[in-house]
Amino acid sequence: MYKILTLNNISVTGLDRLPREEYEVSSECSVPDAILVRSAKMHDMEIADSIKAIGRAGAGVNNIPVDTMTQRGIPVFNAPGANSNAVKELVIAAMLMTSRNIAPAWQFARNLEGEDEQIHKQVEAGKKNFGGFELPGRTLGVVGLGAIGIRIANVAVNLGMNVIGYDPSITVKSAWQLDSAVHQAMSVDDLLSKSDFVTFHVPLVEATKNMINANRIELMPKNAVLLNFARDGIIDDAAAIEALDSGHLYAYACDFPSNLLKQHPRCLTLPHLGASTVEAEDNCAIMVAEQVKDYLKNGNITNSVNMPEIHLSRNEGFRIAVVNSNVPNMVGQISTMLADAGLNIIDMVNKSHDDIAVTLMDVDARPSEQTIEHIAVVEGVLSVRCLECE
Repeated sequence: MYKILTLNNISVTGLDRLPREEYEVSSECSVPDAILVRSAKMHDMEIADSIKAIGRAGAGVNNIPVDTMTQRGIPVFNAPGANSNAVKELVIAAMLMTSRNIAPAWQFARNLEGEDEQIHKQVEAGKKNFGGFELPGRTLGVVGLGAIGIRIANVAVNLGMNVIGYDPSITVKSAWQLDSAVHQAMSVDDLLSKSDFVTFHVPLVEATKNMINANRIELMPKNAVLLNFARDGIIDDAAAIEALDSGHLYAYACDFPSNLLKQHPRCLTLPHLGASTVEAEDNCAIMVAEQVKDYLKNGNITNSVNMPEIHLSRNEGFRIAVVNSNVPNMVGQISTMLADAGLNIIDMVNKSHDDIAVTLMDVDARPSEQTIEHIAVVEGVLSVRCLECE
């Protein structure tokens, strides 16, 4: 029986994908085989030697020590796209709320006092302060055309907006899903110079930290709107506030409140609601539970942030799953060891990603513990497991 440790409340719909007769799922699991996590910080956590996989029920993995797990041969899975509809809806809502000044207008209306007749007079006198503009004909720039960015770009086209996108690493699969009306920007600066709204859907890495700063904000048209529902730190908040105060930016909407932002009249700050829907939480949990289950049982890897994608249909016999440094002759050494042990390889696949390689081999008989131990001590081997066929 596999043991799964949960560090947060994981959707029951997702956990139901782990049958109780095969998986023990608990928040206080001893000697766990895998961890399922949402937002818990794992960098200072002691991660047991028994761990074989970590699944993040969401897209970002900043809370997980990915590099350390890679060195231990432990795949870290995430759930890209599982919350894409939830984020898409929130970004569109933020565009509507900022363009129509809904948040300050609501606050104005809530603070009205007096008899209804007096309130009606105040409304008629005050509504001129909250006049806005409509979306059709405006230009939306989308930085990052993954699962979320594509959804936002496509729905913006349907709303009558002009849409331009920038993503130097867009996949063929993503490109096929993108509406043909979405135009390509040649650079971030090119996109900023043409956009009335700009939304970001990229991870927070060194290259994207404060990618929107004072100099780049100056490139944007006057009265443009910034939207950040990706990661805190992509936009230099101080530069955004300065541009709001000067009147260069019209509004700034984000999912990351701070003392600098929360009280500013032209900021719409929400409490990290991007994936906070029942559907998104269910989708993330289902995806990551299935991925961890497939890895534990079959060695297959899908949506890992630190390992290559690899799949091998199950054959009769026994499966050996090896994670190793991506260096020459690893497969040759392992194959020789199996031959010396009198084991015949029925099927095999090998994939690599950067400095890591994964090999799945089905052999015709159970490898001895000694054979597995011999593979484990080969220089460069990070982890090795033997999986029986059901």
